[in-house]
Amino acid sequence: MKISEILKEDLINTSLKGNTKEEIINEMIDLLVKSSVADKILDKEKVRNCIFEREKIMSTGVGNGFAIPHGKTDAVSDIVAAFGITEKPIDYQSLDEKPVRLVFLLVARENMVGPHIKLLSRISRLMNKEEFRQKLLTLSSPVEILETFKNEESSYFDI
Repeated sequence: MKISEILKEDLINTSLKGNTKEEIINEMIDLLVKSSVADKILDKEKVRNCIFEREKIMSTGVGNGFAIPHGKTDAVSDIVAAFGITEKPIDYQSLDEKPVRLVFLLVARENMVGPHIKLLSRISRLMNKEEFRQKLLTLSSPVEILETFKNEESSYFDI
């Protein structure tokens, strides 16, 4: 499964307004619920709980200004994702203690462990590239961001 198969224009927000990790995660969940994948969200509160429970284990602020809040729950009928850029750097309790601006939310069904891990790995691999992260920060439209993900993904993975 490719990132570009699950990420769509209406799942991208280039100006997240939240001032805290919690506000940003809630904005990302709201983005899912108001999007073309809304029918795949069976219970918004259970999705929210699974993401915040995962955050309690260890921050998903993985470093270099990037966070990947994620979880597995039967409150979704399929894998769903959203991507956002914060308007300003957010303290996310990141592993490197640096603020976050790029956020990729990923939620999968409990029984989709393999695809979930594969997507987390792909997202992490792309986002580990400094040039890619910097380019995303310069883009202002979901169309440009989606195209950038598609191009970067095709250069990394056999598709």
